[in-house]
Formats: sequence, structure tokens, C-alpha cells
Amino acid sequence: MKVKEIIQILDDFAPLSYSEGFDNTGLLVGDTNATVSGILVTLDTLEEVVDEAIANNCNLIVSFHPIIFSGLKKITGKTYVERVVQKAIKNDINIFAIHTALDNAWNGVNAMICEKLELTNRKVLIPKENVIKKLVTFVPVKDASTVRESLFQAGGGEIGNYSNCSFNIKGEGSFNGNEESNPTVGNKGETHFEEEVQIGITFHKHKEGKIMKALLDSHPYEEVAYEITTLENKNQQLGMGIIGELSNEASEDNFLKFIKETMQTGCVRHSKLQNKKIKKVAVLGGSGSFAIKAAKAAGADAYVTADLKYHDFFAAENNILLCDIGHYESEQYTKDLLVSFLTKKISNFAIVLSQINTNPISYF
Repeated sequence: MKVKEIIQILDDFAPLSYSEGFDNTGLLVGDTNATVSGILVTLDTLEEVVDEAIANNCNLIVSFHPIIFSGLKKITGKTYVERVVQKAIKNDINIFAIHTALDNAWNGVNAMICEKLELTNRKVLIPKENVIKKLVTFVPVKDASTVRESLFQAGGGEIGNYSNCSFNIKGEGSFNGNEESNPTVGNKGETHFEEEVQIGITFHKHKEGKIMKALLDSHPYEEVAYEITTLENKNQQLGMGIIGELSNEASEDNFLKFIKETMQTGCVRHSKLQNKKIKKVAVLGGSGSFAIKAAKAAGADAYVTADLKYHDFFAAENNILLCDIGHYESEQYTKDLLVSFLTKKISNFAIVLSQINTNPISYF
């Protein structure tokens, strides 16, 4: 398989088009046409991780965090980032980063935290906006089922747990082709009226290319009439963070002990205890201070995240337990998720889980 084929598999799982604007996801080092000998999955790409890839005959590193985040003006080996890039290039190692694309995925980073904490009745905490589109097209009655099925096969008409969703209205269309036209029905230079079906479907933004190809390939007309609009509807299975419920409510002390042990962290920094029971829990892997307001608005009793600053804890305002479990600790199971996914999808070469702990923080 080529690197670009692996990228497509990962993009189907967590589309890169849903990465946050500040992020740097995708292939950071390498060649999309390179043949893959093996894949090493890691949370961070450090020099020792590149060495690990070489030792395991893996020429593709799938990393959660991007090693190149801001622009590099020089590659002289003076920083750890430059040394990683140098070593990767010298040894023909390709580096791919998935980061916030997987943060936003329904079965991504936050789903793993929910699995570990055994949260049920899950919902996206901050649903993604401007990612649902609508296609309306007009098709002769006899061709409507063919075009509609083609759109479904391309991923159109998927709404939550339902597929093949569409709305169809019969009506009469008209057109008049000029001398250079080649109309499928009617004659050039004459206004023709045709019984048509207006087909309306919604689709996810990242599938627009496939949807348009399916429409143009299946539609019988020389000129295809269609409209695409972006809806204000929020995608309820795409976005940052997840909120769910514990099977049994817990005291604040027991909840803090539970997340400390379950997430294997050396320290849980938390806001002031309120002597409340914890039932509804919001989670967001990585730096999550921006979602405190959303967690409170959703009625969470506790919010588990990382990288909270001193003043962030004041935002608890005595009505939510803020829990900072550490950046690495909140995302540590992400590489297990990626290995499990890739192993199911690919069987002709090794998918290796990195054994290197890349956490830069130690606890005394």
C-alpha cells in the first residue's frame, strides 16, 4: 500500500477537513507515493520514536500530535523538532499527524476517555457548525431512482443513525438549448417541458467531492441543474468534547480517586469541592479550558480535561468540579484507538504500538 492509501483510510475515520484552523494535520514529512513497509503509532514523534520506527521496519509514523506545528525557517538540528525532521528525511520515514481531526471525531479521543470512565448516554459537548450541506437537484422521473441511489452510495442522505434519507417532489422543468447544446430530451432551439423529480439530500462537508462526482456521473442531462447550500444545523456526532453519565453517582472524593486511578495520572488538580454528588461528566482530551462554559451549560457535575491555568479554576463558580488530569494522561489511550482501527483495516503489514512514553512531565 502507498502512504496516500493509508491517509485515505485515516481520513475516512477522522476527516482532516474537520481539523481546527490553528492545527497542522496531514502528511508533515515524506512522500504520498511511498510504499509502506509498516506503521508505528505514537502520541508524539520524538527522535527516539523515529529510532523505534527504524528498528521495527516501519517507514510511516502515525502520530497524534504534529511534530511541526508552526513554520520552520531552518532545519539545522538545533531544536528537537528540527532533529526529528532531519532524522526522518535521512531514513525515508514518513510522518502523518491526525490531532484535532481525531479530537472532533465521534469515536475519537474523547470516546476513549468515556470508555475508560464507563460513561453512558453520551452526547457531543460542542457540536461542529457549518459542516452539514444540502444538495437539491432536478432529474427526469425515469432516472430519479438511479441518481438517488448513486448519491446514497456516495454518502449522501446520512442523518445520525439513519441512511438513504431524501425528500422528493414531482414537478415540471423547462429548458431551451442553444445551437451548441446536445439535449438528452427535446430539441435544440425549442423550449422543452419535462416531468422531473426534485431530489433533496443532506451530506457531510467532507463528502462533497464524492457527492458531486456521483451526481454528474449518474445524471442523464448534458447540463445538470443543482444547488448546494451550507446549513446552520449542528452535527450532533461531530465536535469537541463529550458529555455522559456515570452508571452510579459518586461523591467528589471517590470520583477524584476513580479518575486518578483509571487515567493513571500522578496528580489531579481540581477546583473547590462542593460536597455534591457526581453523575453527569463532561470530558475533553488535551487543553480544554475553552469548553468550561459549555460543560456548565450542559449541566455537568464534573469536567475532566487538561492544561487548566490558575484563573480557569475560578470559572467553576461553585457549581462544577473542574478536574485537570494532565495533557498526556488525557490523550494516552489515543494511540491504542488508532492501532485497533488500523489493524482491522490493514492486514498485509505490521501496525506497531509505540512503547515509548513521550510524556514530558514528571511528578515528584
